[in-house]
Amino acid sequence: MIAQPLTVLDHHYQELRDDGEDVIKGLSKNPKTLSPKYFYDDHGSQLFEKICELPEYYPTRTEAWILQQYADEIATITNCCELIELGSGSSTKTQALLDAYQKIADSCRYLPIDVSGGILKTSVLQLQEKYPDIDIHGLLGTYEQALVHLESNYLQSRMLFFLGSSLGNFNPEECDIFLNQVSRTLQTGDYFLLGVDLQKPKDILEAAYNDSQGVTAAFNLNMLSHLNWRFQGDFDINLFKHQAIYNQVDNQIEMYLHCQKNHLVSLEALDLKVSFEEGESILTEISRKFDLATMEKQLQSKGLKTVKTWTDEKGWFGLILCQLK
Repeated sequence: MIAQPLTVLDHHYQELRDDGEDVIKGLSKNPKTLSPKYFYDDHGSQLFEKICELPEYYPTRTEAWILQQYADEIATITNCCELIELGSGSSTKTQALLDAYQKIADSCRYLPIDVSGGILKTSVLQLQEKYPDIDIHGLLGTYEQALVHLESNYLQSRMLFFLGSSLGNFNPEECDIFLNQVSRTLQTGDYFLLGVDLQKPKDILEAAYNDSQGVTAAFNLNMLSHLNWRFQGDFDINLFKHQAIYNQVDNQIEMYLHCQKNHLVSLEALDLKVSFEEGESILTEISRKFDLATMEKQLQSKGLKTVKTWTDEKGWFGLILCQLK
């Protein structure tokens, strides 16, 4: 297969827009919330890459180790198929899979999907150079938008994958909706590879989201800068402070921005004004921690039968490969 010229990228780089209704809804609630998708403008994506390198932040390196160990086995089980990644970021971990599929097929197709246009375009260009025999197309959009798009654009057998325990950002109801969408996007015999962070002691979890270098704090606060840029806002990030706590009842990390002073924020593009009081908080993210057996049962209820699971030696993180029956 002739390597695809890098200039072809723009023909496959589709932007899927949203209108900020979730921001209006979230900031009008009590307590206030924001979707974690707003972490990921270009700067936020760069900060997250730094988070992944922090000594306290175990999930990325642990999942990467599992992928390095078992990518060949995953490729052997699924055989040649279209590879679709939700929330691809820099696609660093994904290269273990691309290497494995390249061994078993003369050609392959990889569709990375992300909300950050800058990091998506950069990663696609780099991957096209490294993997000239793989047909690579970047799609810019949210998970929900991408899954709707994919439902009506079915080309061949698929493996959809969702790594980094991003599923943990959804509450139980949102998780149920998401897994229904995944099932609709796949056809019988297709695969879904899911990475999930597993339950572990509170001190390990809280350290991972309150790192000593303050990178996670900068990442959390950058959400407000992103909203300022996208919706013509005037958030003053100096008036907010980051905190992450582990809720042991619901088995989830909760990440907050705490307001330090009474003030008013305007988002002109949304025709929205929001009052903040000192001590008031915005919940910016939950990161649920899962039990492997319970997760497998939920997937089974969506027609996604577990084929095989893999974990690290400590049992801190799990990969579940399932198939739509």
